Amino acid sequence: MTDARAAIGNADAAGARDPRLDFFRGLALWFIFVNHIPANQISWLTPRNFGLSDATEIFVFISGYTAALVYGRTLERQGIAVAGAQVLHRCWTLYVTYIILFFAFTAQIAYTARTFDNPLFAEEMGIAGYFQDPVAALTQALLMKFRPANLDVLPLYIVLLLAFPLLLPALKRNPLTVLAGSGALYAAARLWGWNLPTYPDGGVWYFNPFAWQFLFVLGGALQFRPDLRAGATRFRRPTAVAAVAILLASLFLALSWKFAPLHALIPVLLTEFLYPISKTDLDPLRLLHFFALAYVVLWLVPAGASWLRGAVVAPVLDCGRQSLPVFCLGVLLSFAGQTVLVHVSSSLSAQFLVTVLGIAAMVLLARFLTWYRSTERAGRQRGAAARNMGA
Repeated sequence: MTDARAAIGNADAAGARDPRLDFFRGLALWFIFVNHIPANQISWLTPRNFGLSDATEIFVFISGYTAALVYGRTLERQGIAVAGAQVLHRCWTLYVTYIILFFAFTAQIAYTARTFDNPLFAEEMGIAGYFQDPVAALTQALLMKFRPANLDVLPLYIVLLLAFPLLLPALKRNPLTVLAGSGALYAAARLWGWNLPTYPDGGVWYFNPFAWQFLFVLGGALQFRPDLRAGATRFRRPTAVAAVAILLASLFLALSWKFAPLHALIPVLLTEFLYPISKTDLDPLRLLHFFALAYVVLWLVPAGASWLRGAVVAPVLDCGRQSLPVFCLGVLLSFAGQTVLVHVSSSLSAQFLVTVLGIAAMVLLARFLTWYRSTERAGRQRGAAARNMGA
């Protein structure tokens, strides 16, 4: 453990990218893909069945940490104007990607519903309003108020990142003060029911940005305070015991939702106190479970772990590095997988095949993009070297 902590310190000092960021983000993308396929028994292997938090918490926390890492360096080297411009450019890229994904996903659902004469697909995936009033639906889609199912994470990320230029200088100067303000906003949103509206049913965002911003800001704050980050993951027996106890209690609760005999063991007064455990408003119990899980995992998987650079985990790392296109492909593939299970075969072997082929396609895309971008970068470097030699 001493060597591992030294490796973490050396990586921080050198500004090296922590491979755990790409590894756990890649895993989160795989989990999201699997969970988006209804009636897929393979989803039993994902974290949501063994605790109160799931892949969304992992993705949002890592996104906040990575945003602070990347744009914090730009802030330090080139100032707030350039850093802010980079953030806004990224937001625009995400927004354009979201709109393209919206049209592609909507067309996929509409085509599948017509081909298999199954109008329930449009209802289930939340695009029935598009056929009733396409003009209004498209207008609301541009405002990110109307969207099919499974697209909720991307608008959340866009909104959180859009506010980041305002937070970045303050996060760098005093991250704990910003985190305290973020916690106050989280509490106020839960207390007074703040959220953003959706179309057409007058509902609210599935991921409440006023609540989920806390996890995003927490990631950014820890990136700017390596001392707190190291302290939070340092092994302490009482903390480890408490974290394991929280994970075991969460496991029992999650299994009680599937098995009635376990649910019967929970006192009625306790269920009235615990429920509902809202995902929309990021219930404190979900946060508690995520903190316990992160503590145990980061203690067991230090940044210097040699297996993180092995060939076995390389596909996960590749997906984590190419998270945006991999997520978009996963959304399209999850509905394709659902179609296969509904209209071709719902057997366990079909579920396994759909899951494996989908993840394989995501890995192939990530590998191709990694190769292409590295080739393109090498070409630019050779061109720059040639120009320097000519000068």
